[in-house]
Amino acid sequence: MLIRHRLAAVDVLAACKAFVAVSRHGSFTVGAAAVGIPQSVASRRIAALERHYGARLLERTSRSATLTAFGKEMLPPARRLVELATTLEQEAERAKLRPFRVAVPTTSTALALAQFVADAHHCQLNLDLYQADPTERAELARTGEVRAAFIAVAPDQGMWRVPLGVADSSGPHFGPLYLETLRTGRADRRSRRRRVWIQPEDDVPHIRDRLTRTRDALGLLPAQVAIGTSLVAATAEVLGTDDLLLCAHSQAVEFGLHWRPIGELELSRGYAVAAAQREDAERIGSLPSATIARCLGLPNN
Repeated sequence: MLIRHRLAAVDVLAACKAFVAVSRHGSFTVGAAAVGIPQSVASRRIAALERHYGARLLERTSRSATLTAFGKEMLPPARRLVELATTLEQEAERAKLRPFRVAVPTTSTALALAQFVADAHHCQLNLDLYQADPTERAELARTGEVRAAFIAVAPDQGMWRVPLGVADSSGPHFGPLYLETLRTGRADRRSRRRRVWIQPEDDVPHIRDRLTRTRDALGLLPAQVAIGTSLVAATAEVLGTDDLLLCAHSQAVEFGLHWRPIGELELSRGYAVAAAQREDAERIGSLPSATIARCLGLPNN
């Protein structure tokens, strides 16, 4: 009489796979090969299953394996278990390939986004990227319309920090630009005043308000710090004039502009991952940090 021993659920599944294969082929050798395991492993797994249920499943001879009466009763449910497990594995693979929508900044370049998607594929994550301004990204994450979003936060609260400076179409320049040099004297009041253009990505309190406070403290005119309706519009104001674009160094390189830091203050974009589900935020956070950094416009180290 066989003594019953308990098997773990995974062990039962593996044993059932071996049992179904050996039963189908009537041979331990052929059945084991069909499921990609050695004959000795198949034999041990079926023996463990027999001990688990306390009865023999197969009659063994030197050349064949035939079902016992108990084995005939157990084969249909064992086959269903194996089929369900196979279906579950297939569904899991399909689920991993379903698009994982992420809201990213409009400042991200096509190449950086493509590399982000490619690297995510290696981590079994199929990204569907949606570019949006800071306010929209935060709202999309809050409502769950995207699985995750890179939201704008103060630099000391973010996982990623992108230094900002100003860029123009002249140059190259050496050293920082001091905003006080944009102030015009009485004799120059009729001349065109240089402006600093803020793009929508930087139209957030921790950047915009600090810049406008510095403007006022230095005695610049309110119009000398302006907000563009889009990145294209802000950049267009800079090309062909002596105006300045507030931007990351990587953007200046992309646009063919000459970048330098601001002398009076340090400004940076801060980014964090927001998601309605914690596990979604963790999945994005587990991706290669260098890839995320490039996507957000951080300089290469």
